[in-house]
Amino acid sequence: MKIKFYFLLILLILQGNLMSATIKHINVKGIDIPVIFEEQKSLPILNLQLVFTNAGYIQDKDKSGLASLSAKLLNEGTKELGATKFAQKLDERAITINTSNGFETLVIELSSLKEESNKAISLLNDLLESPNYSKDTIKKLKTILNGSLKRKESDFDYVSQKQLNSILFKGTALENPGSGTIESISKIELDDVKSFIKKNITLNNLIIVAGGDFDIDEFEKLITPLLSTIKKGEKTQIDNKVIFNSKVEEKTLIKETKQAYIYFGSSFNIDSKDEENYKAKVASFILGGSGFGSRLMEEIRVKRGLAYSAYGNISINKSYTYFNGYLQTKNETSDEAKNLVKELVAQFVQNGVTQAELDAAKNFLTGSEPLRSETLSQRLSRAFTLYYRDLEQDYSKKELEKIQALTLDDLNKYIKSHDEINNLTFSIVRK
Repeated sequence: MKIKFYFLLILLILQGNLMSATIKHINVKGIDIPVIFEEQKSLPILNLQLVFTNAGYIQDKDKSGLASLSAKLLNEGTKELGATKFAQKLDERAITINTSNGFETLVIELSSLKEESNKAISLLNDLLESPNYSKDTIKKLKTILNGSLKRKESDFDYVSQKQLNSILFKGTALENPGSGTIESISKIELDDVKSFIKKNITLNNLIIVAGGDFDIDEFEKLITPLLSTIKKGEKTQIDNKVIFNSKVEEKTLIKETKQAYIYFGSSFNIDSKDEENYKAKVASFILGGSGFGSRLMEEIRVKRGLAYSAYGNISINKSYTYFNGYLQTKNETSDEAKNLVKELVAQFVQNGVTQAELDAAKNFLTGSEPLRSETLSQRLSRAFTLYYRDLEQDYSKKELEKIQALTLDDLNKYIKSHDEINNLTFSIVRK
């Protein structure tokens, strides 16, 4: 017990030292813009992310793929230089600027050497002031997207996941894929992209995530001219929660496949700020999130040889939370594997976990914690996630303490209270 105590203490101290990102604010045009910042003198670099909240494909509505197409247009350089010449200017100075989107956010990421940081910010400013808006650009991007979507038709993992989402999240913003469909992409016009970017690239939607060889005053001096050119805009309002209730449901798509692709999911009714989320983290790890040693992997692969891999995970996001998993198996054993997943989840809810499983989960989650905050990007990513979910910056440390104090009885009571996980929806692609 004493060894375990000192082991935990050392890890907590180490983690506390690594987590050095701080939250500041920069006032521009009367708006206090949050800045998640970490100074790191060991490398002469700038790492910057402009995160625009409520700007992901949650906003696509009847134009699935709009956020994705808008993000891709911002990777096509300025209207004056075009994609190739703008990329050459970046390459000459080893600067990267890339825009991407998720479900809730649109992110513009910039990285450069410190000595090139002023030029990097200047080029980013040029891009935001004059994106490459043209019908030719949109036509090119649509062609590329359509080609990608057609190739995905033979990616049966993608097909099965897409089918699951269409059933599980029917009637919500998660029903359609973020990349859109060939049909939905064809309906998006240049004006739609212009409107999306104008509406969402605003100071009122912005969170800055940055780090590198700068102190906060240097960074504020560097970034303020860029922020001054971005419009204030209106804070984009969206529904805070994706509300859905899973049902015991199944849909099979017949394709010429060499194996069956089984994806499954169900409701898991918690909030991203729930004080008991640490229990969900442990439960998820034991059931299917830990790879070898997890219930799903041990029973499906190791004991029965039905799949090369089998995973299940409780995914906690600000706007939605659910249990999801997947496996691949032979076509002729797909029903057996599917029924085994149902059985294992039901047993998990009914009987809970063993003390040995709980101890193993505690040891791994504690021992691996410092590895999750080794690099600057890891620390900044974690600090942003905590801020975005309205959690304190020392949440991870407190979560570890709660995990170490978790008793078998408390965990099993928690697992039993979430019997909604039994309402599994299956998506199967098989021959």
